[in-house]
Amino acid sequence: MLAGFFSIIPGCIHFFLPDGGAGVIAGIDLSTRAETIIAVFAWLGAMQIPHGIAQLVVGWRYRPLVPLFLALLILERGLMAIDGWLLKDAHAAANAAHRPPEHFASVTTVALAGIAL
Repeated sequence: MLAGFFSIIPGCIHFFLPDGGAGVIAGIDLSTRAETIIAVFAWLGAMQIPHGIAQLVVGWRYRPLVPLFLALLILERGLMAIDGWLLKDAHAAANAAHRPPEHFASVTTVALAGIAL
């Protein structure tokens, strides 16, 4: 159920904050293509909120599905961690003074979900 809360909270931030957290939290320069960046953040938030609700429902009512949801969480956050630390975003983040909180949260989530699985 904790994973559900940690999906819903950033989903609400991405969907409801005026900049989706892109500038104020992630430190992304919004001087060019701000509308597109903010729209992508809102789109991500729109996916995170129902996904988090599903995680809460599974944790609360459909316990046999918990291992499946943990495996999906490991896959999702593992791919995010690989992208953020090794692939597409790695070069830009390595040269920046600030990494988005999700870079650290994804690695931590993979480890904790692996232990729980």
